[in-house]
Amino acid sequence: MNLSLKPATCTVKSEISITGSKSETNRLLLLQALYPAIVLKNTSNSDDSEVMTKALNTKDSVIDVHHAGTAMRFLTAYFATQENREVILTGSSRMKERPIKILVDALNQLGASITYEEKEGFPPIKIKGQQLSKNKVSLPANISSQYISALLLIAPKLENGLELQLEGKITSVPYIKMTLALLEEIGVETSFKENTITIQSKKEIQARQLTVESDWSSASYFYAIAALSETGTEIKLSSYKKHSLQGDSVLAEIYRKLGVDTIYEGNSIILKKSTARIAETLKLNLNDSPDIAQTIAVTCFGLGITCHLSGLHTLKIKETDRLEALKTELEKLGAVIKVTQDTLELGKSEEIKSGVSITTYDDHRMAMAFAPLALKVPIIIKDAGVVSKSYPHFWEDIKSIGFQMSEI
Repeated sequence: MNLSLKPATCTVKSEISITGSKSETNRLLLLQALYPAIVLKNTSNSDDSEVMTKALNTKDSVIDVHHAGTAMRFLTAYFATQENREVILTGSSRMKERPIKILVDALNQLGASITYEEKEGFPPIKIKGQQLSKNKVSLPANISSQYISALLLIAPKLENGLELQLEGKITSVPYIKMTLALLEEIGVETSFKENTITIQSKKEIQARQLTVESDWSSASYFYAIAALSETGTEIKLSSYKKHSLQGDSVLAEIYRKLGVDTIYEGNSIILKKSTARIAETLKLNLNDSPDIAQTIAVTCFGLGITCHLSGLHTLKIKETDRLEALKTELEKLGAVIKVTQDTLELGKSEEIKSGVSITTYDDHRMAMAFAPLALKVPIIIKDAGVVSKSYPHFWEDIKSIGFQMSEI
């Protein structure tokens, strides 16, 4: 499905309800599988979370996670601990290009039995579940936090808990802290001192209900819409907490520099386009929140300001090489842009080319990050259905606040 978006004015006052954080949901789904006493509310309706739910409940011996990178990493750790269970974890052609060796090596060091079915270091993998009695392992600290979180989530069910040593400078600290906070919420003792994380073993927990906070990454697209809208535009989003576990909640601070104020009201946030002067250039290190880089880059382009984003090395191994994809698509629109292995530099643009078709590369964030530009020029989003990976109702939601679109 390709969508043609026409320039429209965002409704001055709009309200959107966003489902639970994919990051929190997938962590809690794994913990629920380990501790069935957990009851969950406001879980994500994303494809990734549905894949995770299905995989945790199936008895099949071959499990296909499609494009779901989080599910691949978390399930690798989970099935390694499931005694007398043997599964093959596989995925899309892109998933078979995404490395898993660091996690597999760490699990095998703990006593797991995981082998490769095709290419060394990449899915598909065969996992023979068994009890893991070893409790010390080390990992490079600059890798995707999902490798680290995968180990932390299974740690309380290990016979002797886990002591994880991170070597070097740590990437995506908020996601690690999110995992630890969720473990503590269910009664697991944790410690994070300097580069050492310790998780105590816990066989059972007391029954409890947990409500997932709405997804801040999904909120990023509405921040972009507010930034590109007329002064006075307000968008109300629920359900959000002022003190969030999600690293992407830094959006509130970042977008204040782009003319958007965040007002906390009960369990909602109101994004208001203010008359405040917008920064002429934006310089950010997104080491702790790389998932919002695409939205920020496109927003800056739409506002005609320069930006320099760093800390983006994990974007090279996402659903696509997000840095190269951003460069290609922004250049189509007339941007002057340079990318390296971990940075993006956007020059000032005087004009946005009209009617450009944006390729999405099987990447949900490419589709949603570019959509707000329809407030400025007609734009076509190719393979628009890819948004279902994290935000299935995205197109309906932006249509409800004034976007005009037609399928072509």
